[in-house]
Amino acid sequence: MTLKNRLKERRAALNVNQQEMGRLCGVSRQTISLIERGDYSPSVTLALTIAKVCGVTVEDVFYLQEEDEDGER
Repeated sequence: MTLKNRLKERRAALNVNQQEMGRLCGVSRQTISLIERGDYSPSVTLALTIAKVCGVTVEDVFYLQEEDEDGER
């Protein structure tokens, strides 16, 4: 399974850029970018913080995607 996210969509709904989202969550713009691209999995604490800032549950931002039988997503 792969951790996926809807952070970019949630951030757009708040009308904030990556820099501002990072500031609100206490991380860098680069961290937000890495999470959105799927190149970084946040800690539980950061995932909870992001969800709180977005005003949604963690599951509304992050979800697991199962791989098919060929190992593809």
